[in-house]
Amino acid sequence: MSGKRVNPFPKIIAFVFLLAMSVIWVIPLVWGIVTSFKSEIELQSVGFKFLPIEWVLSNYTSLLVDNASTPLVRWFTNSLFISVTHTLLVLLVVTLSAFAFSRLSFRGKNGLFAFLMATMMFPAVVNLIPLYKIIDILGWVNSPIAMIVPGAAGVFNIFLVRQFMNNIPTEFDEAARMDGANDFQILRRVILPLIKPVLLVVSLFSFTGSWNDFLWPSIVFNDVEKMPITPGLQLLQGMYQAQPTLLMAGALVAIVPTFVLYLFAQKYFLDSMSLSAGVKG
Repeated sequence: MSGKRVNPFPKIIAFVFLLAMSVIWVIPLVWGIVTSFKSEIELQSVGFKFLPIEWVLSNYTSLLVDNASTPLVRWFTNSLFISVTHTLLVLLVVTLSAFAFSRLSFRGKNGLFAFLMATMMFPAVVNLIPLYKIIDILGWVNSPIAMIVPGAAGVFNIFLVRQFMNNIPTEFDEAARMDGANDFQILRRVILPLIKPVLLVVSLFSFTGSWNDFLWPSIVFNDVEKMPITPGLQLLQGMYQAQPTLLMAGALVAIVPTFVLYLFAQKYFLDSMSLSAGVKG
């Protein structure tokens, strides 16, 4: 008996579309990489030429070695410290908040959660002025704390982790309570091992969001030595009258951590697309 023949045309169309989108995304990245190995003289005199006539490392040495006026390494270190610390704080706050909304019972829980969800309708730019006032009063201007603390209780992250926890059967909690476990022990020994995929996704979002943030650090930092790398690249452009080759080299250095992080975390990122991925069986 011959089975029903499957029409391959939709798969071919999907493949061609995804291939085209991949090429559109990859070409600017490849062009930026090869441009960072060109000399400024070649870029201005030869015009558009995809591959360099002569591959040079002067752009990278200017940024990483001879960088007295553009402390790229210091900016990179500042961004790394801020992003890692911010991510750890986000994990702490979001995990405790999501556990409270998912597992604990207290008066006004549903109303409070609904209010938090409603705040997502307001664009983040609305909070810039009052948030800066608060940071200024606390004396956190030009301090890494100005980027670490704000945004630690992201409503979307709380919602995501809460929904993931809701898919974990409450029978696990009841069994742990029968063994004498309290709420903190249930969170640490029962819930946390099951929500690792979604916590890794929250970590990925938090780290990349903090690392790539441009507007907020441009507002709260005016000391060049204390700046993270993203607003620092803007100063790099001003100091060198927008040398494209130098800026491309700086931009490529800036994307290395997020690219490496995604390579290691992509499996968990894809797993988390299903909110029940953390519960097996």
